[in-house]
Amino acid sequence: MKKKLNLKNIIDNFFTYFSNDIAIDLGTATSLVYVKGKGIVINEPSVVAVNEKTGQVLAIGEEAKKMVGRTPAYIVATRPLVDGVVSDFEVTEQMLKYFIEKVHKRKFVIGPRPRVIVGIPYGVTEVEKKAVCDAAKNAGAREVFLIEEPMAAAIGARLAVQEAGGNFIVDIGGGTTEVAVISLGGIVIAKSLRAAGDKLNQDIIDFVEQEYKLLIGERGAENAKIRIGSAYPLKEKKEVPLRGRNLITGLPEEISITDEDVRKALQKTIKQIITSIKTTVEETPPELLSDIMEKGIYLIGGGSLLKGLDVLIQEEVKIPTSIIEDPVTAVARGAGLVLEKIDELSEVLTKTEKLAPPKK
Repeated sequence: MKKKLNLKNIIDNFFTYFSNDIAIDLGTATSLVYVKGKGIVINEPSVVAVNEKTGQVLAIGEEAKKMVGRTPAYIVATRPLVDGVVSDFEVTEQMLKYFIEKVHKRKFVIGPRPRVIVGIPYGVTEVEKKAVCDAAKNAGAREVFLIEEPMAAAIGARLAVQEAGGNFIVDIGGGTTEVAVISLGGIVIAKSLRAAGDKLNQDIIDFVEQEYKLLIGERGAENAKIRIGSAYPLKEKKEVPLRGRNLITGLPEEISITDEDVRKALQKTIKQIITSIKTTVEETPPELLSDIMEKGIYLIGGGSLLKGLDVLIQEEVKIPTSIIEDPVTAVARGAGLVLEKIDELSEVLTKTEKLAPPKK
């Protein structure tokens, strides 16, 4: 038995040495791919363009995003993930296959199938976990590991997650906001809220429709959020033009909205996020809360870049709050660090699925 185990380890080590093992932050809005020994090599929108007449995938990532709202009726540019979980299995599989093949094209020789770590939202069901594993397997993975995004984000922020001390993470992505307290390599308390970047975009669309009777697209709303969006009053007044269709006349129209307009639009969702943070603080054991009051709250994810959000959270929760360096790539970097030291950090993985080789 011992000889078989040693032989298996030798084979695994051989495959590991020659394969391009990868970690994927499979986000609702953006997917990032980390290659072992190289860092992040892919950062593209989680969008796939499909010809519904033939079922053919026409474009993935950046090229597909350019098609959103600009295609004939039979070509649909869609996101295969909703709120961070797989909503369209076949399209997700095609997207993963695209990422894996793109990574392997960088090699001059064809290596064995890679091991893959995929970041998933906290609290997803076993069915949702299996969907990710199966999609990665069908896309060409040799072995699949899953890691919860708050844990990956904390590791990406270089926090001491394996020590007996509280770390408070708020990861605001595209589809979900995840609030978690981490200690001793595990998640002690966590809340997953389906209110994040996409919801903030929709808030702006709804506000402009109600206040100005103008129908705008998601790209226009996102642009306004990035340019003048804020959670806390700005020092200088800002405004941005928006183009769309007047719902009364049916004709095209351009208006200007101010940072105050955008703040009003976003306040309900921001309040939901802060309420979730407060609830998590209330449920945190006193010993860990003491650590958190000293270390502070760490904001991660693209949504954390909303101007003044850290200031508002600190004011509301009474705990020092800061945005980590390069918050957008934290989950991918964390999953990548686990990939680099998988034996040492295996306890942070939520589930491992050994995959049988594909049928010939």
